[in-house]
Amino acid sequence: MIPTTVDEVLEAFAAQRYVASRSLAVTVHLALQMGRPLFLEGEAGVGKTEVAKVLASMTGAELIRLQCYEGLDVNHALYEWDYARQMLAIRLIEARGEGSHAGASDIMNRDHLIARPLLRAIEESAAGRRPVLLIDELDRADEEFEAYLLELLSDFQVTIPEIGTISAEEPPIVVITSNRTREIHDALKRRCIYHWVDYPDAEREVAIVKAKVPDLDDRLARQLTEAMSDLRALDLFKPPGVAETIDWATALRVLGASRLDKDNIEDTLGVVLKYREDVDLVLRRGVEQLVGE
Repeated sequence: MIPTTVDEVLEAFAAQRYVASRSLAVTVHLALQMGRPLFLEGEAGVGKTEVAKVLASMTGAELIRLQCYEGLDVNHALYEWDYARQMLAIRLIEARGEGSHAGASDIMNRDHLIARPLLRAIEESAAGRRPVLLIDELDRADEEFEAYLLELLSDFQVTIPEIGTISAEEPPIVVITSNRTREIHDALKRRCIYHWVDYPDAEREVAIVKAKVPDLDDRLARQLTEAMSDLRALDLFKPPGVAETIDWATALRVLGASRLDKDNIEDTLGVVLKYREDVDLVLRRGVEQLVGE
């Protein structure tokens, strides 16, 4: 069921243990009610991908994910022919002695097509099942793929020469994310409802940690968020996101820690920082400065 007010969006997200800001809830509400793609941009680990997962859970829809990467082409994103199955069909036709009566339609039909995420989303919508289509990290894909996506998002239909045109009666719920490693073209952004997902403030990050790791000590949760704020203020190659805060809280709970101190910070720094240069920088600075009271 799709929420019909901003407050219902906030409640639905909270029920899925996602502590959303009101500005994000307003953006999600507008995208759902206007039938427009939701474009989320921000640093890695701030919860952009999780928004699509929450939308799928709260609406009961299927989540179809397209993970973008350099070199991604239309065949891998939309559809490709199942060549092995086509060869098997050809051999069966020959074995039955029907080769002279066989046509292209015997091997170039929907049964011999492998649907990739974009086509799956359109077919599900065409069948009356409105899925959540997550196009994750679009900034990693090439501009040529972005141009094709621009056309697809305009009318949510695809033409397969051998089969025909497949159209979505109602557009899927689309969530596009970007870590802004490169700029996405304005033409695509104009078709979306845009929101920049920033790092949460201290109070909301504490609430997020408590929602994800409910049995964590309150004092430790606050110490973690203060330490994370200090880390993000440093000139790190990869500042830690909210995902790392949750991982850190989980790791400390596993170790049975009730407070943040020099020893358990040094023991678990690899949970938070993923580059040697960042770890060295924090160690040179002194981990004691991350211990807040």
